[in-house]
Amino acid sequence: MIRFTVFSLFILCTGTSVLGQYRLTGTVQSRHDSTSIHGCTIYLNDGKRTAITDKTGQFVFQNLPSGNHVLQTSCPDFKVSKQTIAINGQDQQITIWLNSRDETLSEVVVTDKQSDFGFTRMRGVESMGIYEGKKSEVIIPEQLVANLSTNNARQIYARVAGLNIWENEGAGLQLSIGGRGLDPNRSSNFNVRQNGYDISADALGYPESYYTPPTEAVGRIQVIRGAASLQYGTQFGGLLNFVMKKPVTDRKIELVARQSIGSFGFYNAFTSLSGTVGKLSYYTFFQYKQGNGWRPNSHFTNYTAYADVDYHFSEKTTLGFDITQMSYLAQQPGGLTDEMFRANPRQSNRERNWFKVNWTMPALHFDHKFNALNEFNVRLFGLYAYRYSLGFRPNRVASVDDNSERDLIKGDFQNWGVEARYLKRYYLGKKQAVLLLGSRYYHGYNHSIQGLGSTGRDANFNFIDDKQAISSDYQFPNRNVSVFAENILYVGEKLSITPGVRFEYIHTTADGFYGTVTRDLAGNIISSTRTNEYRTNDRQFVIGGIGISYKPTPQLDIYGNLSQNYRSITFSDMRIANPSSVIDPNLQDEKGYSLDLGIRSAQTTLYNFDVSGFYLNYNNRIGEVQFYDENDRVLRRRGNIGQAIIMGIESYAEADFLRLANPVNQDLSGVLFANVALIHSEYNASEIAGVAGKQVEFVPDVNLKSGIRLGYKNLKASFQYTYLSDQFSDATNARDGGVSAVIGLIPAYTIMDASLSYQFSKFRIETSLNNLADRAYFTRRATGYPGPGILPSDGRSVYVTVQVKL
Repeated sequence: MIRFTVFSLFILCTGTSVLGQYRLTGTVQSRHDSTSIHGCTIYLNDGKRTAITDKTGQFVFQNLPSGNHVLQTSCPDFKVSKQTIAINGQDQQITIWLNSRDETLSEVVVTDKQSDFGFTRMRGVESMGIYEGKKSEVIIPEQLVANLSTNNARQIYARVAGLNIWENEGAGLQLSIGGRGLDPNRSSNFNVRQNGYDISADALGYPESYYTPPTEAVGRIQVIRGAASLQYGTQFGGLLNFVMKKPVTDRKIELVARQSIGSFGFYNAFTSLSGTVGKLSYYTFFQYKQGNGWRPNSHFTNYTAYADVDYHFSEKTTLGFDITQMSYLAQQPGGLTDEMFRANPRQSNRERNWFKVNWTMPALHFDHKFNALNEFNVRLFGLYAYRYSLGFRPNRVASVDDNSERDLIKGDFQNWGVEARYLKRYYLGKKQAVLLLGSRYYHGYNHSIQGLGSTGRDANFNFIDDKQAISSDYQFPNRNVSVFAENILYVGEKLSITPGVRFEYIHTTADGFYGTVTRDLAGNIISSTRTNEYRTNDRQFVIGGIGISYKPTPQLDIYGNLSQNYRSITFSDMRIANPSSVIDPNLQDEKGYSLDLGIRSAQTTLYNFDVSGFYLNYNNRIGEVQFYDENDRVLRRRGNIGQAIIMGIESYAEADFLRLANPVNQDLSGVLFANVALIHSEYNASEIAGVAGKQVEFVPDVNLKSGIRLGYKNLKASFQYTYLSDQFSDATNARDGGVSAVIGLIPAYTIMDASLSYQFSKFRIETSLNNLADRAYFTRRATGYPGPGILPSDGRSVYVTVQVKL
């Protein structure tokens, strides 16, 4: 970790006039061995002021008024402590005792213990970002009692209100989440990052995430809703950032090995090494995962490796490098019609469909703290990757495979970018303010080829040797330059106002050709055409927003945020060859704004809640509608549907009812949680007949996740209940999927899950029973790969994990 020198004179107190100013000094020590903890960040009153402990573990805050002040610690390898200190007309001196994250429950003291709900929020200022007044959620996977080996999104993201999760493969190879009417497909409506840098195929032109970090290696998952558009990009969904685990600082080497087995031939091996030697620290892992899947023709193999090395030049400066390598090969069983699903949801009539992904991501990060008031960091990142899809995918899903040439799409990505941030704390008179400035340059290149693959059954990703084999060949270069700024202005001790602005320049190009080949019943070519195409699009614009936070008491925060959003058309929107789909050539970028207004509690060890309302205005929303062509074939047209209005209430609450009832017994815990989103959505205006007044696709009226977790010492058990009401998959609200099954109703479903965890000595045993009632359901109708058609979700399954930490 980075070590800093404590500053005895920090930030002047803002707000109401006071008769005296007092001094608060303290020492942070380890409860285990009473050693001083240096480099620990101390947050005062939700991050309005901060201090860093020196080599003796000491910190100081000057010029504090009388009254209650909330202190919270953030130290690697130690649990968070949050406590209220009263200053009554005189200086105060305190000692804060911290527990190691490796301590067992029996050793934890509740006054210093971090909530182990597995869920918290971003502070007002944290990790070179401003989150004051924004709706944010932070998931801590290590504290969850859930199925981490399969990246089970239904359990991991259960406490994030309003998320719509697609579940069409049980291995967790890809994460597909959306919210507030945004398409969940590969989380493409979020700006998806790892350690603060982009990991999607192309942040603007192809923002789909084929790589999902193994949850076993993730320290925190940060979700910032639409207001994140000002700091991280323009997407309507906001930010989804995976913060990987950090190196341990008190050991030269730490080994964690996890072995998991489960239903349908599932096996997962995860091994990590971490440590600190002098000024050098490291964290690395390797994961191997394989399985046969719930349906036939669903075998997969997955390899993921990661290494992070940091060198601490001084207490103020750190240079680090991390690299990720992931590859997997998955057989895809194809989609089903509604009739096929009702008859047997486990069936598959496709055995020649394959999907292959290879993802390589290097990143260089530099962090420097000039002093307690000024910080700077820069991230240089790259992506070298490909995704290949191969298969027989006619418009009629029930058609028997005729063993003809398969459709092959190959996409190669070579992207790099750099992003710099500068954070400054300063004063306006006697009132503090926090300014964040940032800039970003992104250079993307995507090469996409589509054509005919082999007639075999294997994963042969080569085009056939035929001059007519290539149906389209496009290059998609793009450039993006952006500059952003946000500033927190504190008005007294309770109110803050955070205005922000972002400038974007986007240049996208499509350069290539598309063609069509007509064959007779014998496979002979009747005719072929080839059309060259060159399209370029330059745009520049400014979006803005403002956030407000009012804290009437240290335990409550009333927040609101209004931010503009923007989403550019993607490469897929510009050109793709699909037998059942056409694209409107006049497609335009999507624009709109999002509004949040809510009230939430401060994070505590006993209870936590967040209730908010939101309003999303979505202009030029891109979607799909069904139509008939001149040959009376049913096709889908992708284009700008119209103006969508989505509004609702998102609420989350949890409480440790056993500890509230009996705070003396720290061995026993019982946590109840409920996550409810009630959403109304409607197309307010559209030039397409039959769309205005219809419900927006991917928006269930009711989205409920609730559960209970019981704990006794080192034994924890959890039960989760999930319910989503009916939702539609296209703008016309078609209910019958027909022969293609790519549009139609996604019926309501209810799922129950149970998990168990027990830790003893250096070992931990975890088990999970998913879909207890063995419900047959689906969450997705795929338009292309890995369908088309209905993609059933997994039935009942069981998983067991054994972990050892040395």
